[in-house]
Amino acid sequence: MLKRTIYSAMIAFLTATSAVSADVRIKDIAYFEGIRENQLIGYGLVVGLNGTGDNLSNSPHTKTSIEGMLEKLGVGNKYDDSLKSKNAAAVMVTASLPPFARQGNELDITVSSLFDSTSLQGGTLIITPLSGADGEIYAVAQGPIAVAGFNAQGDAASVTEGVPTVARIENGATVEREIEFDLNSMENIRVSLREPDLTTSARVEQAINKKFGKIAEMLDPSTVQVARPNNTSIPKLLAAIEQVEVQPDTVAKVVVDAKSGTIVMGD
Repeated sequence: MLKRTIYSAMIAFLTATSAVSADVRIKDIAYFEGIRENQLIGYGLVVGLNGTGDNLSNSPHTKTSIEGMLEKLGVGNKYDDSLKSKNAAAVMVTASLPPFARQGNELDITVSSLFDSTSLQGGTLIITPLSGADGEIYAVAQGPIAVAGFNAQGDAASVTEGVPTVARIENGATVEREIEFDLNSMENIRVSLREPDLTTSARVEQAINKKFGKIAEMLDPSTVQVARPNNTSIPKLLAAIEQVEVQPDTVAKVVVDAKSGTIVMGD
């Protein structure tokens, strides 16, 4: 009797689930071609470490960077082998520049040790230019870093939690250069599906044409091209397209858990 009740409940649940509309916004399953993030990278120094920085005898690049930094600040020239500090570490700094970022916008950055530093805990990143793939500088990073992991050592044992050689700085970089991109100069825009599918692409075409007239054309399983109607603002058109709802196609699946006897059917 109990098995029959459970079976009836499963049938009722699956029936109700199949009746529910699975429409989603185009914004949730696609993006507009050309509107994307750009990766930034830079080389810098973290200072103020409590003896957990690079060993300068093993990391000549760190020593050279320290000498260059001090020279720019007007503090001495070249240092000999007496420079033994372990309070600095060479790091790579990475960030993502979002589309349409403007001067003064702040970015989150990731700081990663480059040589033999054991921990970046308590350090401060000194001013570091961040450049794009074209070599141009788009942001500048600086600030105290936050490390999620830690490394503790005793006389007979040591413990490491997380990764103390990787850290983040929230709002640690400031955008100094904008990427020029004029939306209103575009005559055609392309909607790119995050998961290519012929049926879903066709449904996106149909949904856009139903709302705006025949302006969309499916090019391939991942791309739908939309022509710009006369005198239409591209940003407003994109905002309207984002809100159009479609039902993405999914492959039917049946998942069987042999241990518990549970069956989950996608269709």
